[in-house]
Amino acid sequence: MSRDQRTRARRRMPDTFRCQHCRLDVSLDAPGTTHRNHCPTCLWSRHLDDDAPGDRAAECGSSMEPIAVCVRGDGEWALVHRCAHCRTVHLNRIAGDDNPLMLMRLAVRPLAQPPFPLEWLATL
Repeated sequence: MSRDQRTRARRRMPDTFRCQHCRLDVSLDAPGTTHRNHCPTCLWSRHLDDDAPGDRAAECGSSMEPIAVCVRGDGEWALVHRCAHCRTVHLNRIAGDDNPLMLMRLAVRPLAQPPFPLEWLATL
C-alpha cells in the first residue's frame, strides 16, 4: 500500500478543521450559525476573526479558551472566549450541536467558584 493510500483516510476535508485543544476534526457546518468558530466538544476556539464574525482577519491565530457564557438581549446564549496569546475577548454565538454539559459547566462556574469567600455573605 502506498503512502498516499495510507494517509488519504486521515486527511481532513476542506469543510473541516482540527481543534487545537482536543484535536477533534470538526465540521464547518453548524446548526444555528453560519460561521463555525469553535469546537462543539470542548468549546475552545481559534483567534481568526478580528472585527466581524467570519472575517478571518486576525493575525494572532492562537487558541481561545471558553471562559464564560452570557445571554444576549434576545435570549440567545453566547460563549465568551479569551485568546491565550493576546488576551483579546470575543463573544461567539453557540451552535446547536455544542456540548450541553460543557455549556452548563461554564454557566455555573461563578456559583461554584465565587470570586470572594462565601463567609463574607454572613457579614452583610
